[in-house]
Amino acid sequence: MTTLGEALITLLEAHGVDTVFGIPGVHTVELYRGLARSKIRHVTPRHEQGAGFMADGYARASGRPGVAFVITGPGLTNTLTAMGQARADSVPMLVISGVNAMPTLGKGLGFLHELPDQRGMMEKVALLSQRITEASELPGALAQAFALFSSSRPGPVHIEIPTDVMVKPVDDIAALLSNAAPPAPDGEAIASAAKLIAAARRPLILAGGGAKRAEAALQRLAERLGAPVVETTNARGLLHRHPLCVPASPSLKAVRALMAEADLVIAAGTEFGPTDYDGYGDGGFVLPSNLIRIDIGADQLARRPVTVAIQADCAEAIEALLTAIGADHTAAPDGEGRAAEARKGAFAELSPAYVAQVHAVEMIRDALPGAIVVGDSTQPIYAANLYYDHDRPGGWFNAATGFGALGYGPPAAIGAALAMPDAPIVCLTGDGGFQFTLPELGAALDAQAPVIFVVWNNRGYREIETSMLDVGVEPVGVSPAPPDFCKLAEAYGIGAERLGNIDALPQALKHARATGLPRVIEISVD
Repeated sequence: MTTLGEALITLLEAHGVDTVFGIPGVHTVELYRGLARSKIRHVTPRHEQGAGFMADGYARASGRPGVAFVITGPGLTNTLTAMGQARADSVPMLVISGVNAMPTLGKGLGFLHELPDQRGMMEKVALLSQRITEASELPGALAQAFALFSSSRPGPVHIEIPTDVMVKPVDDIAALLSNAAPPAPDGEAIASAAKLIAAARRPLILAGGGAKRAEAALQRLAERLGAPVVETTNARGLLHRHPLCVPASPSLKAVRALMAEADLVIAAGTEFGPTDYDGYGDGGFVLPSNLIRIDIGADQLARRPVTVAIQADCAEAIEALLTAIGADHTAAPDGEGRAAEARKGAFAELSPAYVAQVHAVEMIRDALPGAIVVGDSTQPIYAANLYYDHDRPGGWFNAATGFGALGYGPPAAIGAALAMPDAPIVCLTGDGGFQFTLPELGAALDAQAPVIFVVWNNRGYREIETSMLDVGVEPVGVSPAPPDFCKLAEAYGIGAERLGNIDALPQALKHARATGLPRVIEISVD
């Protein structure tokens, strides 16, 4: 007899799932019955929040949905933070949880891990939350989840299975494979956009995370238009070292000036979130008046006024625009000059400390070309989010924008390493954020995930301390004592070294990469 729990594993395999992150418990034992015999790899984090962050990092690095298995109650509430981060950054994540037996739900009888309304709680964060009550519902629920991931703005999806449903017998259950795709670009919208482009003399492109897999089409559009390309944090790496690239935050005055002087702005896959466009909270961002906006989500397009809205995958929409405007379009002659001026002005706005921190990040990039750098909320990440040119599309992501969850970096980097085993993976974290998810070093060792954990140890929450001082608040609670990270790493059986001089970082990174094992590099910062 095959149970529903066993059938779940078979169906996930049919949908292309090769890795799940989770901690088994009494409420998910039956989901694990078929796992050992499957081709799916199971990775055990040390906390369910880590499971969610690992699924997030896996998804961002690979472009495929990350999957987490968690128990009902505390397992699922522990995962909520990671789901919030995934929702904010449009990351495809499937969270499959248990829930107590059907006859007990909503009755407050005090069963283990009981919540008053687990699914109701999840509906506040997930794009979709479904409960499976019969075996026949499972293929459709999975198909709907994967259709959401591939055809619209992705995010976390939750499926819960009651413990008494997991053991139900299943006969001849088959996967309903989704072939859902984003809507094709509307012909009238493309034609209207092409007319605006033909008339523009100072065009500009804003690229967000939704464009990070549209590198080739985006570069061709920028070159044909002679349009500088401003990259938000999640778009870094798209046009590395290209003369039209402006790898700088739209929160900087020089970038805002570039936007203000443009007579047409094409926004591709960006939500205009304040953490990208108004990071200083000064209210200085002004939405362009002549705006073509490309986004996969109708809800996003409806949130702000636009001249032309194109609902489509960014790459497909850009290809349609290229066809519509034709190969004989005359590029604006001053695009590279405008981009160079914006780069120079943006970099000049950085403080000396931020310049030094950007230099440290550039050391990582240059020592390990093509690396995926997964960041936590720490000073070099904040600095590089303002200005930094990465060398790999989709290879720079962190939790310092959007939801802003501390502790994201280490587990997300593990997920990325398992998704992309041939790429160098660097986690850049601070001593404060690392302590949120420090035990995941054990998960890295278990999975043999060769993550290089670079710990920026300034002995506290220095960005928060600076924010307090800036508004005249005496700093309190910003100096948690850090442990000896090298000794902790060694306690897990992971190699480690402490650097007193940032100039030693490139060689330390190359050595760490050569080992093919997880390794900790601690940088002591004055």
